[in-house]
Amino acid sequence: MNNLTLKQLRYVEALALHGHFGRAADACAISQPALSMQIKELEQSLGAALFERSARQVHLTNFGKEFVRRARDILRAVDALGDLAQASRDRLVGPLRMGVIPTVAPYLLPTIIGNLTRLYDGLDIHVRETLTPKLIQELADGRLDTAIVALPVSEPLFTEVALFTEEFVLVRPGEDEGKPVPDRETLREMRLLLLEEGHCFRDQALAFCNMHSVLTRELLDGSSLSTLVQMVGAGIGVTLIPEMAVAMETRSASVSIARFRSPQPSRTIGMIWRKRSPLVAQLLQISEVVRDSADMLRERHSAIASPPAPRARFRAGRAHPAP
Repeated sequence: MNNLTLKQLRYVEALALHGHFGRAADACAISQPALSMQIKELEQSLGAALFERSARQVHLTNFGKEFVRRARDILRAVDALGDLAQASRDRLVGPLRMGVIPTVAPYLLPTIIGNLTRLYDGLDIHVRETLTPKLIQELADGRLDTAIVALPVSEPLFTEVALFTEEFVLVRPGEDEGKPVPDRETLREMRLLLLEEGHCFRDQALAFCNMHSVLTRELLDGSSLSTLVQMVGAGIGVTLIPEMAVAMETRSASVSIARFRSPQPSRTIGMIWRKRSPLVAQLLQISEVVRDSADMLRERHSAIASPPAPRARFRAGRAHPAP
Protein backbone atom coordinates (compact mmCIF):
# COMPACT_ATOMS: atom_id res chain seq x y z
CA MET A 1 0.00 0.00 0.00
CA ASN A 2 2.90 2.35 -0.65
CA ASN A 3 0.87 4.31 -3.21
CA LEU A 4 -2.11 5.16 -0.94
CA THR A 5 -2.73 8.92 -0.96
CA LEU A 6 -4.96 11.35 0.90
CA LYS A 7 -6.52 12.27 -2.44
CA GLN A 8 -7.59 8.66 -2.94
CA LEU A 9 -9.09 8.58 0.54
CA ARG A 10 -11.13 11.70 -0.26
CA TYR A 11 -12.35 10.09 -3.51
CA VAL A 12 -13.42 6.97 -1.64
CA GLU A 13 -15.22 9.06 0.98
CA ALA A 14 -17.04 11.02 -1.73
CA LEU A 15 -18.14 7.86 -3.56
CA ALA A 16 -19.32 6.30 -0.30
CA LEU A 17 -21.31 9.46 0.47
CA HIS A 18 -22.94 9.92 -2.96
CA GLY A 19 -23.22 6.27 -4.08
CA HIS A 20 -22.70 7.37 -7.69
CA PHE A 21 -19.49 7.90 -9.67
CA GLY A 22 -20.77 10.97 -11.54
CA ARG A 23 -21.98 12.82 -8.44
CA ALA A 24 -18.83 11.88 -6.50
CA ALA A 25 -16.66 13.15 -9.37
CA ASP A 26 -18.58 16.44 -9.44
CA ALA A 27 -18.12 16.83 -5.68
CA CYS A 28 -14.37 16.25 -6.06
CA ALA A 29 -14.11 18.53 -9.12
CA ILE A 30 -12.54 15.85 -11.32
CA SER A 31 -13.74 13.80 -14.26
CA GLN A 32 -15.64 10.57 -13.69
CA PRO A 33 -13.05 8.40 -15.50
CA ALA A 34 -10.25 9.91 -13.39
CA LEU A 35 -12.10 9.18 -10.14
CA SER A 36 -12.95 5.65 -11.27
CA MET A 37 -9.32 4.99 -12.19
CA GLN A 38 -8.01 6.29 -8.86
CA ILE A 39 -10.38 4.07 -6.87
CA LYS A 40 -9.62 1.05 -9.05
CA GLU A 41 -5.88 1.58 -8.51
CA LEU A 42 -6.46 1.83 -4.77
CA GLU A 43 -8.47 -1.40 -4.72
CA GLN A 44 -5.70 -3.15 -6.66
CA SER A 45 -3.13 -1.84 -4.19
CA LEU A 46 -5.27 -3.07 -1.28
CA GLY A 47 -5.98 -6.41 -2.89
CA ALA A 48 -9.67 -6.12 -1.98
CA ALA A 49 -12.79 -4.47 -3.38
CA LEU A 50 -14.15 -1.42 -1.61
CA PHE A 51 -17.35 -1.15 -3.65
CA GLU A 52 -19.94 -3.38 -5.27
CA ARG A 53 -20.77 -1.84 -8.63
CA SER A 54 -24.10 -2.00 -10.43
CA ALA A 55 -25.46 -0.26 -13.52
CA ARG A 56 -26.90 2.70 -11.58
CA GLN A 57 -25.32 2.73 -8.14
CA VAL A 58 -22.39 1.54 -6.07
CA HIS A 59 -22.43 0.09 -2.56
CA LEU A 60 -19.67 -0.41 -0.02
CA THR A 61 -18.48 -3.94 0.65
CA ASN A 62 -18.10 -5.03 4.27
CA PHE A 63 -14.39 -4.33 3.98
CA GLY A 64 -15.20 -1.00 2.32
CA LYS A 65 -17.39 0.10 5.22
CA GLU A 66 -14.59 -0.42 7.73
CA PHE A 67 -12.06 1.16 5.36
CA VAL A 68 -14.20 4.29 4.93
CA ARG A 69 -14.72 4.59 8.67
CA ARG A 70 -10.98 4.61 9.29
CA ALA A 71 -10.28 6.77 6.24
CA ARG A 72 -12.64 9.42 7.63
CA ASP A 73 -10.74 9.42 10.91
CA ILE A 74 -7.51 10.05 8.97
CA LEU A 75 -9.05 12.80 6.83
CA ARG A 76 -10.58 14.56 9.85
CA ALA A 77 -7.20 14.48 11.59
CA VAL A 78 -5.52 15.98 8.52
CA ASP A 79 -8.21 18.67 8.31
CA ALA A 80 -7.69 19.43 12.00
CA LEU A 81 -4.01 20.09 11.31
CA GLY A 82 -5.02 22.59 8.64
CA ASP A 83 -7.48 24.22 11.06
CA LEU A 84 -4.76 24.45 13.68
CA ALA A 85 -2.44 26.18 11.22
CA GLN A 86 -5.21 28.56 10.16
CA ALA A 87 -6.03 29.38 13.77
CA SER A 88 -2.43 30.37 14.42
CA ARG A 89 -2.56 33.11 11.79
CA ASP A 90 -3.34 36.70 12.64
CA ARG A 91 -6.08 37.04 10.02
CA LEU A 92 -8.71 34.84 8.45
CA VAL A 93 -7.31 33.00 5.43
CA GLY A 94 -7.73 29.58 3.87
CA PRO A 95 -10.80 27.38 3.42
CA LEU A 96 -14.01 27.90 5.38
CA ARG A 97 -16.68 25.20 5.02
CA MET A 98 -20.01 26.73 5.95
CA GLY A 99 -23.42 25.07 6.00
CA VAL A 100 -26.71 26.99 5.71
CA ILE A 101 -30.34 25.89 5.98
CA PRO A 102 -32.51 26.42 2.85
CA THR A 103 -34.85 28.94 4.52
CA VAL A 104 -31.90 31.28 5.14
CA ALA A 105 -29.48 30.65 2.26
CA PRO A 106 -31.22 32.42 -0.68
CA TYR A 107 -31.98 35.55 1.31
CA LEU A 108 -29.01 36.16 3.60
CA LEU A 109 -26.14 34.24 2.02
CA PRO A 110 -25.31 36.72 -0.80
CA THR A 111 -24.83 39.50 1.75
CA ILE A 112 -22.77 37.25 4.02
CA ILE A 113 -20.47 36.12 1.21
CA GLY A 114 -20.07 39.69 -0.05
CA ASN A 115 -19.10 40.96 3.40
CA LEU A 116 -16.74 38.08 4.15
CA THR A 117 -14.88 38.38 0.84
CA ARG A 118 -14.61 42.14 1.28
CA LEU A 119 -13.23 41.86 4.82
CA TYR A 120 -11.09 38.72 4.37
CA ASP A 121 -9.73 38.48 0.86
CA GLY A 122 -7.70 35.38 1.74
CA LEU A 123 -10.77 33.39 2.82
CA ASP A 124 -11.83 30.52 0.53
CA ILE A 125 -15.53 29.98 1.31
CA HIS A 126 -17.26 26.68 0.51
CA VAL A 127 -21.03 26.67 1.09
CA ARG A 128 -23.25 23.68 1.72
CA GLU A 129 -27.03 24.25 1.66
CA THR A 130 -29.10 21.44 3.14
CA LEU A 131 -31.46 20.51 5.96
CA THR A 132 -30.52 20.90 9.62
CA PRO A 133 -30.10 17.16 10.42
CA LYS A 134 -27.60 16.78 7.57
CA LEU A 135 -25.71 19.91 8.60
CA ILE A 136 -25.48 18.64 12.18
CA GLN A 137 -24.13 15.29 11.02
CA GLU A 138 -21.59 16.80 8.62
CA LEU A 139 -20.46 19.28 11.26
CA ALA A 140 -20.02 16.47 13.79
CA ASP A 141 -18.06 14.45 11.20
CA GLY A 142 -15.73 17.38 10.53
CA ARG A 143 -16.92 17.92 6.97
CA LEU A 144 -18.09 21.43 7.88
CA ASP A 145 -16.48 24.10 10.05
CA THR A 146 -19.71 25.86 10.99
CA ALA A 147 -23.39 26.06 10.11
CA ILE A 148 -26.09 28.73 10.13
CA VAL A 149 -29.28 27.18 11.52
CA ALA A 150 -32.37 27.87 13.58
CA LEU A 151 -31.64 27.53 17.29
CA PRO A 152 -31.60 25.67 19.52
CA VAL A 153 -30.12 22.45 18.19
CA SER A 154 -29.29 21.25 21.73
CA GLU A 155 -26.32 19.10 20.73
CA PRO A 156 -23.70 18.89 23.53
CA LEU A 157 -20.93 18.61 20.93
CA PHE A 158 -21.58 22.13 19.60
CA THR A 159 -21.29 25.73 20.67
CA GLU A 160 -24.41 27.75 19.78
CA VAL A 161 -24.25 31.48 19.09
CA ALA A 162 -27.59 33.29 18.73
CA LEU A 163 -27.37 36.11 16.15
CA PHE A 164 -30.84 37.50 15.45
CA THR A 165 -34.54 36.81 15.79
CA GLU A 166 -37.17 37.25 13.10
CA GLU A 167 -40.93 36.87 13.05
CA PHE A 168 -43.07 34.75 10.73
CA VAL A 169 -45.71 36.42 8.59
CA LEU A 170 -48.90 35.05 7.09
CA VAL A 171 -49.13 34.86 3.29
CA ARG A 172 -52.69 34.87 1.92
CA PRO A 173 -54.22 35.28 -1.56
CA GLY A 174 -54.28 38.89 -2.72
CA GLU A 175 -58.06 39.16 -2.36
CA ASP A 176 -57.71 38.51 1.40
CA GLU A 177 -55.96 41.85 1.89
CA GLY A 178 -57.57 43.71 4.79
CA LYS A 179 -59.44 40.72 6.19
CA PRO A 180 -59.04 39.91 9.91
CA VAL A 181 -55.86 38.01 10.67
CA PRO A 182 -56.71 34.47 11.79
CA ASP A 183 -55.66 33.31 15.25
CA ARG A 184 -54.08 29.92 15.88
CA GLU A 185 -57.41 28.14 16.20
CA THR A 186 -58.74 29.59 12.95
CA LEU A 187 -55.47 28.88 11.15
CA ARG A 188 -55.75 25.20 12.05
CA GLU A 189 -59.02 25.06 10.14
CA MET A 190 -57.53 26.58 6.97
CA ARG A 191 -55.65 24.83 4.19
CA LEU A 192 -52.11 25.36 5.38
CA LEU A 193 -49.20 24.97 2.97
CA LEU A 194 -45.93 23.88 4.59
CA LEU A 195 -42.44 22.83 3.62
CA GLU A 196 -41.95 19.09 3.27
CA GLU A 197 -40.80 16.86 6.13
CA GLY A 198 -37.25 17.52 7.36
CA HIS A 199 -37.36 21.33 7.31
CA CYS A 200 -37.10 22.86 10.77
CA PHE A 201 -39.26 25.76 9.58
CA ARG A 202 -42.11 23.30 9.04
CA ASP A 203 -41.81 22.11 12.63
CA GLN A 204 -41.77 25.70 13.90
CA ALA A 205 -44.93 26.57 11.95
CA LEU A 206 -46.70 23.46 13.21
CA ALA A 207 -45.65 24.27 16.77
CA PHE A 208 -47.14 27.77 16.49
CA CYS A 209 -50.42 26.32 15.21
CA ASN A 210 -50.33 23.51 17.79
CA MET A 211 -50.78 21.04 14.94
CA HIS A 212 -48.25 18.30 15.77
CA SER A 213 -50.93 15.64 15.64
CA VAL A 214 -52.52 16.76 12.34
CA LEU A 215 -52.54 14.09 9.67
CA THR A 216 -50.18 14.92 6.81
CA ARG A 217 -52.98 14.39 4.28
CA GLU A 218 -54.71 17.48 5.70
CA LEU A 219 -51.74 19.66 4.74
CA LEU A 220 -50.02 20.42 1.46
CA ASP A 221 -46.22 20.15 1.27
CA GLY A 222 -43.82 22.16 -0.87
CA SER A 223 -40.10 21.86 -1.52
CA SER A 224 -39.32 25.57 -1.12
CA LEU A 225 -40.78 28.81 0.22
CA SER A 226 -41.03 30.06 -3.36
CA THR A 227 -43.28 27.13 -4.27
CA LEU A 228 -45.49 27.73 -1.24
CA VAL A 229 -45.96 31.43 -2.03
CA GLN A 230 -46.80 30.72 -5.66
CA MET A 231 -49.36 28.12 -4.55
CA VAL A 232 -50.93 30.71 -2.27
CA GLY A 233 -51.08 33.15 -5.19
CA ALA A 234 -52.95 30.49 -7.14
CA GLY A 235 -55.58 30.38 -4.40
CA ILE A 236 -54.70 26.95 -3.04
CA GLY A 237 -54.26 27.94 0.61
CA VAL A 238 -52.21 30.04 3.03
CA THR A 239 -48.68 29.72 4.38
CA LEU A 240 -46.16 31.16 6.82
CA ILE A 241 -42.76 32.47 5.78
CA PRO A 242 -39.90 34.18 7.67
CA GLU A 243 -39.57 37.94 7.32
CA MET A 244 -36.27 37.77 5.47
CA ALA A 245 -38.03 35.90 2.62
CA VAL A 246 -40.87 38.40 2.12
CA ALA A 247 -39.20 40.82 -0.31
CA MET A 248 -37.88 38.11 -2.63
CA GLU A 249 -40.74 35.62 -2.57
CA THR A 250 -43.74 37.95 -2.80
CA ARG A 251 -42.54 40.31 -5.53
CA SER A 252 -43.99 38.18 -8.35
CA ALA A 253 -46.97 36.59 -6.61
CA SER A 254 -50.52 37.84 -6.19
CA VAL A 255 -50.53 37.55 -2.41
CA SER A 256 -51.10 39.69 0.66
CA ILE A 257 -48.98 39.78 3.83
CA ALA A 258 -50.35 39.98 7.36
CA ARG A 259 -48.80 39.92 10.82
CA PHE A 260 -50.14 37.80 13.62
CA ARG A 261 -51.33 39.31 16.86
CA SER A 262 -49.22 38.65 19.94
CA PRO A 263 -47.73 36.20 20.63
CA GLN A 264 -46.17 36.33 17.18
CA PRO A 265 -44.39 33.23 15.87
CA SER A 266 -40.65 33.71 15.44
CA ARG A 267 -37.34 31.92 15.17
CA THR A 268 -33.80 32.58 16.34
CA ILE A 269 -31.03 32.17 13.77
CA GLY A 270 -27.49 31.51 14.87
CA MET A 271 -24.24 29.70 14.17
CA ILE A 272 -23.00 26.43 15.56
CA TRP A 273 -19.57 24.79 15.56
CA ARG A 274 -17.72 22.04 17.37
CA LYS A 275 -16.65 23.02 20.88
CA ARG A 276 -13.20 21.54 20.26
CA SER A 277 -12.65 23.40 16.99
CA PRO A 278 -9.34 25.29 16.90
CA LEU A 279 -11.11 28.01 14.87
CA VAL A 280 -13.26 29.30 17.73
CA ALA A 281 -11.81 32.83 17.69
CA GLN A 282 -12.15 33.07 13.90
CA LEU A 283 -15.68 31.67 13.93
CA LEU A 284 -16.73 34.26 16.49
CA GLN A 285 -15.46 36.95 14.10
CA ILE A 286 -17.43 35.36 11.27
CA SER A 287 -20.56 35.21 13.44
CA GLU A 288 -20.32 38.99 13.87
CA VAL A 289 -20.19 39.35 10.08
CA VAL A 290 -23.32 37.17 9.79
CA ARG A 291 -25.10 39.31 12.38
CA ASP A 292 -24.09 42.51 10.60
CA SER A 293 -25.24 41.02 7.28
CA ALA A 294 -28.69 40.37 8.75
CA ASP A 295 -28.74 43.96 9.95
CA MET A 296 -27.82 45.20 6.47
CA LEU A 297 -30.58 43.10 4.92
CA ARG A 298 -33.10 44.53 7.38
CA GLU A 299 -32.07 48.08 6.53
CA ARG A 300 -32.19 47.36 2.80
CA HIS A 301 -35.70 45.95 3.07
CA SER A 302 -36.81 48.89 5.19
CA ALA A 303 -35.52 51.36 2.60
CA ILE A 304 -37.38 49.79 -0.34
CA ALA A 305 -40.50 48.52 1.43
CA SER A 306 -43.84 49.92 0.36
CA PRO A 307 -47.38 48.82 1.34
CA PRO A 308 -48.49 46.10 1.58
CA ALA A 309 -45.01 44.62 2.02
CA PRO A 310 -43.97 44.77 5.71
CA ARG A 311 -40.72 46.17 6.98
CA ALA A 312 -38.33 43.43 7.99
CA ARG A 313 -37.77 43.53 11.72
CA PHE A 314 -34.89 41.23 12.54
CA ARG A 315 -33.89 41.70 16.15
CA ALA A 316 -30.14 41.41 16.15
CA GLY A 317 -27.95 40.64 19.12
CA ARG A 318 -24.26 40.45 19.72
CA ALA A 319 -22.62 37.05 19.32
CA HIS A 320 -22.17 35.29 22.62
CA PRO A 321 -21.68 31.52 22.83
CA ALA A 322 -24.35 29.68 24.75
CA PRO A 323 -23.03 28.28 28.04
